[in-house]
Amino acid sequence: MGNNKNKMYSFKDFLTVDYTGTDDELLALAAKKRKKADTTGPVSEIEVGEAFTMAQRMKARQNFRKIKAKVAMGRKKAARRFATPEKLKDRAQKQARAAVLKKILKKDKSELSYGERQNAEKVLARKKGAIDRLAKKMLRTVRQKDRDKFKKTSDSE
Repeated sequence: MGNNKNKMYSFKDFLTVDYTGTDDELLALAAKKRKKADTTGPVSEIEVGEAFTMAQRMKARQNFRKIKAKVAMGRKKAARRFATPEKLKDRAQKQARAAVLKKILKKDKSELSYGERQNAEKVLARKKGAIDRLAKKMLRTVRQKDRDKFKKTSDSE
């Protein structure tokens, strides 16, 4: 009993909030768990470069469903701002990878199975130098596209 005296309580220990606005205890408990769940972290603990297993893919899908509204709000905010130089580099890199892959496969990545995509990623890893050079060339057009996005909105006003 003496140990309980020294226990440190947090502010949340004293809150009794019904998150659902209902008298059903099970619904309130489920809502409280959802509220407490940390949805601000990364979708998965593994590196982005690795291919997802089926279980990891399902887990990422569940996590994304939880944070779908936050992601949508973030996209809206980002659409109203100029992209950062890092973001522009990422876009150029992504477009360069897609262009090289399309040239190699002669078909779209979306038509491939997961296994074929893994093999395609291995091929792209070997072509890293070519992708980097192409991305550097594409950076100018990517930046211009980002700037044009705001010109259209200011011209129409």
